[in-house]
Amino acid sequence: MQVRRLIPILGDQLSLDITSLGGADRARDRVLMMEVAEEATYVRHHRRKIAFTLAAMRHHAAALRADGWSVDYVSLDDPANRGNFTDEVARAVDRLKPEAITATEPGEWRVAAMIAQWQARFGIAVDVREDTRFIASHAEFDTWAGARQQLRMEYFYREMRRKTGLLMAGDAPIGGQWNFDAENRKPAPRDLLMPRPLSFPPDAMTREVMALVAARFGDHPGKLDGFDLPVTRADALAQQAHFIDHALVGFGDYQDAMLGDEPFLWHSLLSPCLNAGLLDPLTLCRAVEARFDAGGVPINAAEGFIRQIIGWREYVRGIYWREGPDYARRNFLNAHRPLPAFYWTGETDMACLSQAIGQTLDLAYAHHIQRLMVTGNFALLIGADPQEVHEWYLAVYADAYEWVEAPNTIGMSQFADGGLLASKPYAASGAYINRMSDYCRSCRYDVTARTGPDACPFNALYWDFLARNEDRLARNPRLAMPYRTWAKMDAATRIAIRESAAAFLDTLDCDASGG
Repeated sequence: MQVRRLIPILGDQLSLDITSLGGADRARDRVLMMEVAEEATYVRHHRRKIAFTLAAMRHHAAALRADGWSVDYVSLDDPANRGNFTDEVARAVDRLKPEAITATEPGEWRVAAMIAQWQARFGIAVDVREDTRFIASHAEFDTWAGARQQLRMEYFYREMRRKTGLLMAGDAPIGGQWNFDAENRKPAPRDLLMPRPLSFPPDAMTREVMALVAARFGDHPGKLDGFDLPVTRADALAQQAHFIDHALVGFGDYQDAMLGDEPFLWHSLLSPCLNAGLLDPLTLCRAVEARFDAGGVPINAAEGFIRQIIGWREYVRGIYWREGPDYARRNFLNAHRPLPAFYWTGETDMACLSQAIGQTLDLAYAHHIQRLMVTGNFALLIGADPQEVHEWYLAVYADAYEWVEAPNTIGMSQFADGGLLASKPYAASGAYINRMSDYCRSCRYDVTARTGPDACPFNALYWDFLARNEDRLARNPRLAMPYRTWAKMDAATRIAIRESAAAFLDTLDCDASGG
């Protein structure tokens, strides 16, 4: 029987209800899943990320087959594998002679450009459907954004609360306010009863993937040792339940906290599963809401978590698609310094960076404050090229797909979009890191010192960043106070700060060039 429709399913579309399967005929249509080298190498993805993606894909193919679908699966080590999506679809078209192709829209402009060429190349109809796993459609976001001069997440989030009814009492937010973020900035105590995430030992299928990744991607960053990520929907649901039962209660208070050698704290660890499609975001948020309704968690925990999903996650996706494929190349601050070599090794005397980068290389994971206020803050302060920073974040985190990573990096972390996404640069001295972590206690640098070889580098770098970018940033009302403080410093103090920053930056230049 001739194949009616060929249905490519990508590595972040691992949902049984993906729109490309809607209306499909299990008897006449064929699913195509492809492991291709180009997707693992367009940046040097973390080995743990590659292993997670391929293992989740193979388990999803098995789930589709169990559900009655015919699946053509192209493994990375298939000798006939042509190495990219378009050529693999071409091979499937030659083999199966389908009448049409049906696909769900991809999550990146790069892949969307490939799919846009398929109809002309293959001479058959290509139906690209919207991805309805998100709460806001592209049209909804564009309608919301079109009438505004400033695209602030908080106001978009309120629209998503109204649309979903999450934590709402009629038209009013439960608890009398929309946002409890002011309660979610507590430093974390060292607690022996801190929750631990579930561990999912790799089965035979995952071990086979790990061996393949180790053999093929030995020059990529990161480790495979101790791989225990959830790679099936059942495992992802187990981690979801574990988070809600054990960690959600502390998530609100301590979501911004950092502790040495405690990478997970009260975080959910669900973002790789959400972004790959193993979990449904709205279903997850309703489970969190139900736990709040039952009196199991405080409002700041439930609201803070739900805001990250239906607020921030949806918002950055809207920004990504609205701003176009060139968004990731913006560079408002004209920053061009190479990213220091220690971002790929974790080998630095700065304890906060050593911790955040070290766990990233070990686990392909760091929570949002480690990304924003440690690795991102440092890159911003030194004037690192935002394109390099973007590619680093895209490579090293298991949950990083460009639609979610690029706005977080280019907009929120590096202020490279000039304030489209963030109302001010997220720049901070060592005092912030000292307040929200215990990293500084074991650091060789003195977080209370502003200048000199033993002073925390963040301190001089912070003021140097403001001075260096004064012509671009001084009119930002949220930076009025620090610029007033800078102006009140005597000339000798300002010179000492700039010289201290310059001396430190010179050492980074040597590191970045291999010296």
